Amino acid sequence: MIPLVYDQINRWGKDDEFFLALLKKINAKKLADLGCGTGRLTTHFAKAGYHITAIDPNEEAIEYAKRKENSDKVTWIVGDSTNLETNAYDVVIMTANVAQVFLTEESWQNVISDVHRALKSGGHFIFDTRNPLVKAWEEWEKDETPDVATDQVSGELLEIWTEYEGFIDDVFTFYETVKIARTGEIVVHEKMQLKFRTQENIHESLQQVGFSRIQAYGDWEFQQASAETKSFIFHSVK
Repeated sequence: MIPLVYDQINRWGKDDEFFLALLKKINAKKLADLGCGTGRLTTHFAKAGYHITAIDPNEEAIEYAKRKENSDKVTWIVGDSTNLETNAYDVVIMTANVAQVFLTEESWQNVISDVHRALKSGGHFIFDTRNPLVKAWEEWEKDETPDVATDQVSGELLEIWTEYEGFIDDVFTFYETVKIARTGEIVVHEKMQLKFRTQENIHESLQQVGFSRIQAYGDWEFQQASAETKSFIFHSVK
């Protein structure tokens, strides 16, 4: 996630509407947004009236978040799941496929255990992740055109180029490079890695740490996920 361009290439969409609709179905007041990034969705949670703690390890992203409307209603923390308070939240939510950045089984077990610890009894854990059976990376690799954005300070047009390395030991690696379109100067070059876990693997891991009533919605609809589902939205209860 590159804060400089993230909000410009990730516009409001069906996924954002779904998360807000799902939260409305839950009688929740205190929410933790884990992996909040630039606060693109976090500030909408704040506008909707939730009491929010937002956590992300990327200090630059948090600084971007703090400049946004409604950011003064959020408690921002540079950190990770270990910073979650114990028995404190009605909901812990992870959006934008944050669940896929945990590359090892140990790191995944640690984060879902931290979330379980942090939720009140009856609290809700909500997150999305891509279905590996659909192989989204095959479509990504076909797109050879850059995304575009604007440097909000200089006004320069930016191009975001992606190069794909592929899978090594079940971890998908790619690189994002932000260049000034006019000169070709590289502004940011980042290595990205994602883990694609199966629906069954995720369901079992949630059960193991103590979650129940585990539901997997498919493709931003309130319907059960299937093998053809592109995105899973998991909703489980402590």
